Amino acid sequence: MQSTVLTTIAATGFSVAFFHAAIPTHWLPFVLVARARQWGHAKTLAVTALAGLGHVALTSLLGLAIAWGGFQLEEKVEWFSRFAGALLLLIAAFYFWRQWSGGGILHHHPPGGQHHAGEHCGHGHARSHWDEELKDSPLVSGKSGEAAAISGLFVMLTLSPCEGFLPVYLSGVQFGWRGFFVLSLILAVATLAGMLSFTWLALVGFDRFRLQTFERYEAALLGTLFGILGAIILLMEH
Repeated sequence: MQSTVLTTIAATGFSVAFFHAAIPTHWLPFVLVARARQWGHAKTLAVTALAGLGHVALTSLLGLAIAWGGFQLEEKVEWFSRFAGALLLLIAAFYFWRQWSGGGILHHHPPGGQHHAGEHCGHGHARSHWDEELKDSPLVSGKSGEAAAISGLFVMLTLSPCEGFLPVYLSGVQFGWRGFFVLSLILAVATLAGMLSFTWLALVGFDRFRLQTFERYEAALLGTLFGILGAIILLMEH
């Protein structure tokens, strides 16, 4: 039973991380900056991977804090697994509320970029809000040097950790450090695979495949995944 639960958590974690990486905020900025600065494919993918590693590292550090706190609590509370399952259901309800209230997009904004509220924000709009936000950014305009552009992309993504993956760390507390390292590896593989895949597809001309639906309904997708995971954990406990 424990093996089944861990497999379910791992599969959910991979889905959360990969679909999160499919959102244009994780690959479109690199494509737009690369085109504006005439970067080659190899350089663009290298910068994307570098920023992705920063993104994964900060998320893992936050996950480490959650895991350590969970380990301490699990030693004192016998019903911790049921608590984690119930909390996942509450988190799912929060994400559904966020989607319903118009906050389905979990924004990341570029350094020097402008947030355009309303139709250019991405809500109910055919294009990603990144087209507008990056237009006047020094990352694209050339007002900053190459090193500044690369560091800007790195900081932009690193300081916007994958908040959707943090509840996955909570659900894996019952498996100790083994669960933490397995989930961290899954986070890294899924995030980098998603970012590099969609960046490459856009670079070679497949950017016509619109993924803004993921962007607009990210909160609802996370709510669905966490709802399923929380229900499975509670059912397994019974």
